[in-house]
Formats: sequence, C-alpha cells, structure tokens
Amino acid sequence: MDPVGEPVLSPGAATLRGCPWPVARRTAWAAARPLPVERVPLAVAAGRTLAEPLAALTDLPAFDTSAMDGWAVAGPGPWRLSGRVLAGQDCAPLADGAAVVIATGAQLPSGATGVLRRERGRVAELPDGTAQLRGEVGPGQDVRPRGQECRRGEELLPAGLPVTPAVLGLAAASGHDLLAVRRRPTVELLVLGDELLTAGLPVPGRVRDALGPLLPPWLAAAGAELLGSRHVRDDFGLLRDAVRHSPADLVLTTGGTAAGPVDFLHAALEAAGGHLLVDGVAVRPGHPMLLAALPGGRHLVGLPGNPLAAVAGTVTLALPLLHALSGRTAAVSTGPLAAALPGHPTDTRLHPVRHTPSGLAPLPHDGPAMLRGLARAEALAVVPPGGLAAGERAEVLPLP
Repeated sequence: MDPVGEPVLSPGAATLRGCPWPVARRTAWAAARPLPVERVPLAVAAGRTLAEPLAALTDLPAFDTSAMDGWAVAGPGPWRLSGRVLAGQDCAPLADGAAVVIATGAQLPSGATGVLRRERGRVAELPDGTAQLRGEVGPGQDVRPRGQECRRGEELLPAGLPVTPAVLGLAAASGHDLLAVRRRPTVELLVLGDELLTAGLPVPGRVRDALGPLLPPWLAAAGAELLGSRHVRDDFGLLRDAVRHSPADLVLTTGGTAAGPVDFLHAALEAAGGHLLVDGVAVRPGHPMLLAALPGGRHLVGLPGNPLAAVAGTVTLALPLLHALSGRTAAVSTGPLAAALPGHPTDTRLHPVRHTPSGLAPLPHDGPAMLRGLARAEALAVVPPGGLAAGERAEVLPLP
C-alpha cells in the first residue's frame, strides 16, 4: 500500500490490468530505485538531479558588501573623501569622518557605517583642495552584511531537485565546483509501425511520425539520456530482439500496445523475459498503455500510437519511472478551472489547458490522434471520473 492507502504494484506481483490512473502512476514511481551517485563539474550537471542536499561552503555574502554605487562612510558626516574601492579589491579600514567611493559588490571597509548612494550625496571641494561629502546615512544602509543569504554549512536545497540554471548559479556562489547528482537514466525510443513516414507529406495509407520528433526533447527535459531513436517494422522477431538487446534503463515504444493483427508488443515482451506490471490504464486518451519489468533491472513503457494518447502514457508511466530512476521528489500542483471540464463516467481524463487570469482554460482539439490542442497548451489538467466544475481545482501536469 502507498502512503494514502492505494495499492501499488511491486516487481514480481500480479499485473494491474486496466487500473485507475492514480494507481498506475504510483506503480511507475515505485517500480525503480534511484541510479548511482556521480560527482560532476557544474558545467555538465544541468538537467541532472541532486543526490545530496546542497550545503553552503561559505557565508553568502562571504564579507560585507556594498549594495549600491556610492560612498562608504564612517561615523557621522560630513566626511573627508579620498580613494575608492572596486569589486575584487582589498580595502583599508575606514576611520571616523572618512569616506571612499565604492562600487556595487565591493567589499565594505572595516569601520564603515553604511553606504551613501551616489544620487543622494553631495561633494564639494574645500579651500585646502580636499573633497567633502555630505548626505544622510543610517547604520548598515545599502550594505549586504556577511551571511545575509546563508551561513557556511547551512542546507540550501534538499536532495531530489532537478539541477536548473538557478541551482547551478547558487552552487557556484556558495563555493561548489562539483555536484553530487544521480546518473542520467538512459532511454531507447522504438517507434513501431509500417505506416509511418519520416519526411514529406502523407500518402494513402501512410502518415507522418509525430512522436519521433516530439518525445526526445521531452525525455531530455526529464533528465534522461537518449541512447537512440529508431523505427522498428511490424515484425515480431525484430521487435523481440530490439527489446531483448536494448541496453537502456527504459525502453520506450510507440504503438503496438492493443490487440490488432500486427500489435506484437505483448508477445515480444513475453519472449524477451519481460513481466507486465501495468497493462492498460483507465484514462482517456491513452488506455492501452503498459509498463513492464525487463531482465537486468530494465523497464519498458509501451505508449499507444495515437499522438495525444502517447503523451498521456508519457506523463502517466514514463515520466514517473524516469523520476524514480533519477531520485527526483514527487511534486503535485493544482489550479482552478476557468470553465467546467466534463469527465468520463469511470476513467480519468487528461485535458490540454492554458493558464489565464481566470484560471485553467481548456483547449479544443483534444482527441487521441490530435496534437493541435497540446501545441498551444502549458499543462495537462487531470480530470477525475465525473468531471470538474468551473472554479474547482484540478491537478496540473506541466508540459516541458
């Protein structure tokens, strides 16, 4: 049982057939363990997942710094003005009644009271040739004190977060050259079907492959490493061998998940030593999706062939499995609906939506074979059986 009391299938258990969408998703999360930890330079860490909490190796800032261009002053004014301090320079202590020009980000001289902004100070030349500065400065004004953001040893981010550009910046600022991250999960994409074209216009009986271009960037956004993407003809032996010999952590297939005359995926899985964990999910679109455990600790997710149905399979089974392999934490977000979303009597619906000032707006062209609505969407709204009224909150699955 999972923490909220729903059954979750573990490898070796009986197959869940036509299971509820939330159960299928949780089963995919539970099907794999996080991959090994690697320590890599910041330059190649983007898109990985933090394997350990990110802790500060230094105070931030590491010293008192000026938050503005102006003058560092000591004691009450007026001040005798001489010298300047730029970012990256060391500085001498400042005596009472003295001031120096200071740049944003420069280290504050010891003894300084605060920083007088350039636009608020007045400089006058005295008869003896020295310069005098006047203005109003409060203690600590426009100063970023040492440790304002964090102290050395403080945990900045928990493990399980994806390494975004902002995470890289924070890691660098806090003193890191290497990050402890999970190995990227590897994926091989097998696009099934003799009817698919990779270029040109559709012709009678042949259609363009939409999933070959759509899925790789989505997988990369989920932190996966794509080992390859190839077309596999409608042939049992070719599919069996492709599944059996793939070195990827996740074999992702498109099409062949139903019971048509050339839908060989179930038979190929059995011949390759696979064990079905999920076989069909109560979701629209995308019902004939599947998840299987393969020999050697690998997994296979079979997506339906229709484009939007395949996207439903991706967010239901493939992404949770990849996140489990990456050690990412599960995050749930919701939003209010701008309009009612009708539901299926028994199945979950995944509907393309956009964020608007009045809430999540449903988009048209949401049929299993359509991508027009998805192309304009920012997320998929999860609509439970029975539907949701306008103003109700829906779980939101973000799109990359």
